[in-house]
Amino acid sequence: MVLIIDDDVAIRTSLRLLLKQAGYATTAVAGPAEAMAAVRAAVPALVLLDMNFSADTSGADGLALLAELRALVPQLPVVLLTGWGSIALAVAGMKAGAAEFVTKPWQNEALLQTIATTLALAAPAGPTPPPGRQALDRQFAFQNIIGDDPRLLAVLRQVGQVAATDAAVLIEGDSGTGKELIAEALHHNSHRRGGPFVKVNLGGISSSLFESELFGHRRGAFTDARADRVGRFELANGGTIFLDEIGELELASQVKLLRVLQDRTYEVLGDSRPRRLGLRVVAATNKNLAELVAQGRFREDLFYRLNLITLRLPALRERAPDIAPLARHFVRQLQATYQRPSLRLSPAAAHWLQAQPLPGNIRELKNLVERAALTAPHDELTPDDFQAPATGPTPPAPGELPAPGTMTLEALEEQMIRQSVAHYQGNLSRVARALGLSRGALYRRLDKFGIPYSSNE
Repeated sequence: MVLIIDDDVAIRTSLRLLLKQAGYATTAVAGPAEAMAAVRAAVPALVLLDMNFSADTSGADGLALLAELRALVPQLPVVLLTGWGSIALAVAGMKAGAAEFVTKPWQNEALLQTIATTLALAAPAGPTPPPGRQALDRQFAFQNIIGDDPRLLAVLRQVGQVAATDAAVLIEGDSGTGKELIAEALHHNSHRRGGPFVKVNLGGISSSLFESELFGHRRGAFTDARADRVGRFELANGGTIFLDEIGELELASQVKLLRVLQDRTYEVLGDSRPRRLGLRVVAATNKNLAELVAQGRFREDLFYRLNLITLRLPALRERAPDIAPLARHFVRQLQATYQRPSLRLSPAAAHWLQAQPLPGNIRELKNLVERAALTAPHDELTPDDFQAPATGPTPPAPGELPAPGTMTLEALEEQMIRQSVAHYQGNLSRVARALGLSRGALYRRLDKFGIPYSSNE
């Protein structure tokens, strides 16, 4: 049963009709006293709570009622109803323990989706022990994710639990930990698996191009708009959109993204007709968004909209036993890529890799294995094969490209960035222009390759 608490009889009537048509039993009350009496009589499965019950629209009465409900039934899921202009009030409610918030006027489909997701997440877990890796693989599609460390398995269990819902998920973790693979697993194990999975690297999109890239534009919408462009949200409709590097998004773009995620509608540049969205949002970051919120660099309301569920991926050094299986997995891939079926990893090499810090995580490990396979004259990779290129390949003469097989593209990229930083004496603006990168994209590569720089220039 869903308890509706709102002092507006028209809203109560509208919500009861909508939920009845969706198959929910409801009870509707006008104020705090009736609400507490109804909960004491029969604990509902979910509460829809308006935030104002008086001429004073501060929301203090709604927050007070939320506190009373939480004190009486701590696990009771509460979805707040508030106006767009009161998003700060909704954030205060989320801090106080509300599960979600919906702005008025609501979209019926989006509201029903929020209710279904909140109820699914509030469902109690079964008494059975946590499943191991084999049990998880029988139940879910995790074939691209290698490892059985307890920290990784805990994340996979969370993925399996929330994949069937439409809950927004925030994936946190160091660079190279496999956040994109987790996002893909959420998609492939959801009811949206038949729809598109669209990846968007927000760190590579400037504020001026944000609306065109995400929402699309019509021909003639601005000077260079010579043809219609379909935005990433429209491409992802019916499926999942993966917003990678969400922590790099500029403040001016954050409010635009919040509006779309809240209303589930958007407008194409040059076309004032609003379009509706039906998709799942998964975001990822290697930054601490809570710290960015505290520093004023990330909107608090967007943070609460994105992190209904947060998955924290462990660094590879935190699950060292998975390093050897991952390395062998990459070797098997290279057997096919380079037509070397006898290529293999020696036990000594596996042991050596497991002892490495690997700050670049899975991405760095894959690069190490590929580099060793390219440079080793024999099929069994030994510790010496991994240590030899650690100092870096011999750079080609100026104006020359390295011979095929002597350097990976990633190593070549690192060398070019190092040379550019030295050439421009650390002036990152000039380095970014010379390499055709945005400042954000350059910073990510500097961090990835461990190239020192000053962010104050």
